[in-house]
Amino acid sequence: MTDAIGLQTLEQALNALTARISSLREAKSAYPADPRSTLDAALAELDTARELLDASVRELRKAPKRSGERESGSQRELKLLRQVFRTFPIPVVVLDASGVVRRISAETSRMLGSPAGYLIGRSFPLFVDVSRRAAFRSHLTAVQQGGQTATLQTRLAHQGRAHTVQLAVTRLTMPGEPQEMVAVMILPLEAQVAGPPHGPADRSDATLVMAAARRQELLSRMTRLLLDEESLRQPVTVTRASRLLAAEWADWVIADVVRDGMPRRACVLGPSDKPVTQLVRLAEGMNPLTAPALAHVLTGGSGVVHEMLEDDGLLGDVPAGPPLLRVMGAASVLIVPIGGENGVLGSLTLVRLRDREPFSLADLGLMEEIGVHLGLALRARRSFQTRSRAADALRTSVVPRSLPDIPGFEAAAIYNAGSSPVGAEFYDVFRAGEGWGFALGGAAGKGEEAASVSAMVRNGLRVLSVWETDPGEVMRKLNQALTAQHNGMFVMAVTGFIKARKIRLASAGHHPAALLRPDGGVRFTAGGGVPLGIAPEAEMFTEELTLTSGQTLVFYSDGLVASQNELGESYGETRLADVLARCVAQSPAEIVKTVEEDRHAFSGGRVWDEIVILALRVV
Repeated sequence: MTDAIGLQTLEQALNALTARISSLREAKSAYPADPRSTLDAALAELDTARELLDASVRELRKAPKRSGERESGSQRELKLLRQVFRTFPIPVVVLDASGVVRRISAETSRMLGSPAGYLIGRSFPLFVDVSRRAAFRSHLTAVQQGGQTATLQTRLAHQGRAHTVQLAVTRLTMPGEPQEMVAVMILPLEAQVAGPPHGPADRSDATLVMAAARRQELLSRMTRLLLDEESLRQPVTVTRASRLLAAEWADWVIADVVRDGMPRRACVLGPSDKPVTQLVRLAEGMNPLTAPALAHVLTGGSGVVHEMLEDDGLLGDVPAGPPLLRVMGAASVLIVPIGGENGVLGSLTLVRLRDREPFSLADLGLMEEIGVHLGLALRARRSFQTRSRAADALRTSVVPRSLPDIPGFEAAAIYNAGSSPVGAEFYDVFRAGEGWGFALGGAAGKGEEAASVSAMVRNGLRVLSVWETDPGEVMRKLNQALTAQHNGMFVMAVTGFIKARKIRLASAGHHPAALLRPDGGVRFTAGGGVPLGIAPEAEMFTEELTLTSGQTLVFYSDGLVASQNELGESYGETRLADVLARCVAQSPAEIVKTVEEDRHAFSGGRVWDEIVILALRVV
């Protein structure tokens, strides 16, 4: 069919072609095990379709030459030919010299899953499989220059639909067009649909509402994840956020964070159903600064979306290899900054492959909001960690990491911080002159101020014990120093100096110690005195004990005896004495553990105040 034909003949040939293609589709469905003969026939029909399209173009060329009374007939013929093109039974696309879509048949729009208006103006090579895109562009150029028809087998993908197709590319001269065009006829060989198509193919109100609901749900889940306590305590904020996005919104997620003024790769996640371990490692080792798109987002502070990827070098090249996005098989890319008060804290890069719906401007808005939330979470974590380190430093200043060995004694202690993030109770064992000293107590109140006062008292006891041999004198001097500060804080404390088997105690408003004898008997020391920091001349109560082998002295904080059960009853010193009586012959470590376990059972695991128990046993 090389010559121009009449419109009636063209219309008849088109109807016959439509019928034959319908028969081939039925044959393919009826005989799926014998695709070869159907494929050969379909390729032959593709040549027939190309010839019909050539004939249509020749008819269009003739139209402008007609004049006079025949002008109205020419216009009717043009309309008829346009209708023929729209109803052509084989997908056909008309491209300009640069490969941009200028005309598209209804069958092509149906196959790709988008209306013609959405696809016109798009670069057609973006629909072609990445691995064959360069080959298609070469065929396109060769057809334009040489005029010969070229064929190419590849995959077309758009809106979650993937088709294995045979393309026939031929040159066209369109009437009314200043430049030559190229027609691409598409013969589908195999189609794969990844699910119901979304996006531009369906603009119904219900679809838009569902898409908005999905975005809102993702934002809500991300917020809950970022506010989780683990995200504040552990350096997992970015990783956890990336995992959620990889599971719900993208095939690939790359997270970069700024540390010491330089962007560093924090996380790379790929499709879980594909063997991408090696590619993940390559991406993890890449420098974010080599990626032009990342540099643009990190310096500009605004996100970008490439709905249909044209430049696969946006994320740089793998080491000694091709562009990273090309190896991934990327079709759509979205990059947003992780917001910070004084600059960008990092970036999130999301990549979708060709069998998924491309990213949209709505997705960009959602991810920019997530980037802001992630930035807030990172700043909150840094603030939390700063305060946590300060709290740990304060806790270390009131609670020793371990107890030293005291000649002739065994020592053990237990500390339960309760609900207080920063403890105000302290205990300590230290060298004092020619012997050893110990102390236990706590400032009235909670928080950092109370903890700092307790730390000052603990360190003051250590310093003064170097020169003073009487614990009562140490406490008096410490009381004078505390009252001179006029901070309104007071401290209940007990301290003792050990020399051989003699212990001299000084108490400033503290609970009495419990003395456990080898026969199971329990008695309490005097305790008492006035807490430190109330008055400059406050009285300290002193007492001297001489212990024998097997005796254990147990000191405890108010949090132990003040613990309550569900009836509001206090644990008290009577119950403590009963528990200690059952601890005869136990080591100090076993004693403090037994007492804490009993208190835990008594109070149902509830702890309102700090609990300190210190046991000293004569060997």
